[in-house]
Amino acid sequence: MQPFHDTIVIGAGLTGLTTAHTLRKRGVDCIVLEQEKRVGGQIHTFQDGGFVFESGPNTGVISYPEVAELFDELQPYGCQIETAHEASKQRWVWKKGRFHALPCGPKSAFSTSLFTWTDKLRILGEPFRKPGTDPDESVAELVIRRLGRSYLDYAVDPFISGVYAGDPFKLVTRHALPKLYNLEHDHGSFIRGAIAKYKAPKTDRDRRATKQVFSAKGGLGRLIEALERSVGSDRIVLEATHVTVQPTADGRWEVSYRTPDNATLTMQCNHVVTTVGAYALPSLLPFVDKRQMEAIASLHYAPIVQVSVGVNHTGGVRQRAFGGLIPSCERQQVLGILFPSSCFDGRSPQDGALYSFFLGGMRRPEMLSMSDDALLACVSEVMNRMLSLPEGTQPDLIRIFRHPRAIPQYERTSTERFAAIAAIEQQYPGLTLGGNICGGIGMADRIRQAVDMGNKI
Repeated sequence: MQPFHDTIVIGAGLTGLTTAHTLRKRGVDCIVLEQEKRVGGQIHTFQDGGFVFESGPNTGVISYPEVAELFDELQPYGCQIETAHEASKQRWVWKKGRFHALPCGPKSAFSTSLFTWTDKLRILGEPFRKPGTDPDESVAELVIRRLGRSYLDYAVDPFISGVYAGDPFKLVTRHALPKLYNLEHDHGSFIRGAIAKYKAPKTDRDRRATKQVFSAKGGLGRLIEALERSVGSDRIVLEATHVTVQPTADGRWEVSYRTPDNATLTMQCNHVVTTVGAYALPSLLPFVDKRQMEAIASLHYAPIVQVSVGVNHTGGVRQRAFGGLIPSCERQQVLGILFPSSCFDGRSPQDGALYSFFLGGMRRPEMLSMSDDALLACVSEVMNRMLSLPEGTQPDLIRIFRHPRAIPQYERTSTERFAAIAAIEQQYPGLTLGGNICGGIGMADRIRQAVDMGNKI
């Protein structure tokens, strides 16, 4: 007789583990299948020579109460949230050979040299401009229409590079930045919308969404370790490859997978939750109509190269900021640089610093195939030119991480993809399609979606 579980979660990344954690908290019998030898997906923390660095996401934002609540629940499992230092609230943007602080208030917004005076004056008319009528208006088109070209070039474009590693002319606002879209369409203006949201009454739970940048003490790997302990290692099957799902005649689900010794095992369940990438779904769900599946599997992903660089002694140089973003119009080889040791304690030796360089993205996908030597030469040149370190400073730690499918791009095809997901779930009760194919790409989005899925089953 085949083993039976109420719910089978496929994928042991942040979404899958948080879903399983939520189910277990409710007393639901579940099991997680993961094709890799480890849990965590793209989240992976390393320690070397006094440096603590990530190969995937470096930080998240406490955008929803579910983030704070998850960390509360995981404290007994050895995980504590860590919010970034106050100084790291500052963001830098590269322009004409140096970094400039991104404005954080009216006074700095008018004094900054990042934006043209024409656009600074145009901002006064933003509350009175009519909302757009194109539901698929790109982020770039929206920003140019409401704020001006310089705000696109030196604020939104580098922000999009930092979040999506994408092209703002291809990302659709209502899918990629729904909160920005809603400011205009719910309130008629970014400024009026921001004021309305600030004045709106908030519950104690709402206030837990502090918008602070977060990690976990000791690195994001601690979050994954705590989730694994919460779910239970006996309920996580690693190296489960060639997973396939099929509906059964009696309304249940049959899930088959191959073990490391090439044996095929099959289980049954009432509910299946997938949290894998769009590219993995055709083989995972072979019963789904090909046209529906194509609408999902055609999702584009930005390729990313992340280079972690550690310096033991910076000669007293400190970057008191979250990081530096590079606008595409500046035609540099890097998308941006994060300063993890400026954000969190214990990420580097006391007199040193840790940096995370990001290269590639949708505009420079060829950088994924550059040799290690070429990447190191690029990063070394950028490090000395952009970070003002003492002449001759050499890295004491360098680690290169390549991610061919790092960040999904919420482009015009997203409308069709979301409709296909909804149609498949309606057609096949008990099947839930989650992960970053829908619902947002940030860590907070993943946590919120996972909690919602875990509570609805």
